[in-house]
Amino acid sequence: MRIEFDIINSMSTHFEDIQREVKSLSANEKAALARFLIQELDQSVDDDAQRLWVEEAERRYAAYQKGELEARSGDDVMRTARDRLK
Repeated sequence: MRIEFDIINSMSTHFEDIQREVKSLSANEKAALARFLIQELDQSVDDDAQRLWVEEAERRYAAYQKGELEARSGDDVMRTARDRLK
């Protein structure tokens, strides 16, 4: 029982050290770290996901070239997304 407490206690100290270091990172470094941690936590791998995203992008680009889709600025898309989250 004492050994488990020591491990938890040392992990907590180590975790606090990491937290202090993370606070000193730039916003870009924090974002890169967040992506890394999410990838580490998400062990599920969908082999078809990459292929499906490429197919979707190609489908949308072809529709745009045919005039079936209208282009929108990134700012406009982000504004719409933010409005939907409110």
